[in-house]
Amino acid sequence: MPTRSYVSPVRKAAAARKRDRVVEAAVRFLREEESISTFSLDAIARTAGVTRLTVYNQFGSRRGLLEAVFDDLARRGRLDRIAAAMSMPNPRAGLDELIAIFCDFWSGEPAVARLVEATAIDAEFALALAERNERRRKALRRLVGRIASRAAGAAAQRDAVDLIFALTSFQMFRLLASGRSRKAVCALVRRAASAAIDSIARGR
Repeated sequence: MPTRSYVSPVRKAAAARKRDRVVEAAVRFLREEESISTFSLDAIARTAGVTRLTVYNQFGSRRGLLEAVFDDLARRGRLDRIAAAMSMPNPRAGLDELIAIFCDFWSGEPAVARLVEATAIDAEFALALAERNERRRKALRRLVGRIASRAAGAAAQRDAVDLIFALTSFQMFRLLASGRSRKAVCALVRRAASAAIDSIARGR
């Protein structure tokens, strides 16, 4: 009879704490280091005060660590609120809430901005963020589809989704945030998104 592997609750909890420590070190590295190009398993291991093998065993690769960092930033930025926004009975209200969620997210943890900026020089960062951004596009597509009238064609809906996707991006938030508060940026994006929705809702 094969023996069962057993991991004690104490060891499991210790491993979880170590994982959290590494992720926190990675976020701190992104927030504080001058050069994102030095982000590596070795660099994060030194920052966390653990061995490279420990980081590798926890995450498997640099990409695995990046995914864990994205998940952690999403948790800190309360992106879990997206599910509630998507299920709101009024899809226009859901869209307004989704815009507010991303305004909060882009204006929150500084490491988020560093991650986005790193996509210009690091293909792995770019790929990881692109996959996350596609989730935002998918959510917008669902909301716009619920709002659009039957007369609105697929091309018009796609145009609206693409426009609102751009409006809710980090790059647009940073551009609009120059000289404006987070609240003012959110209101401006909501108005622009509403104008795009009004166009397709009338079947134009």
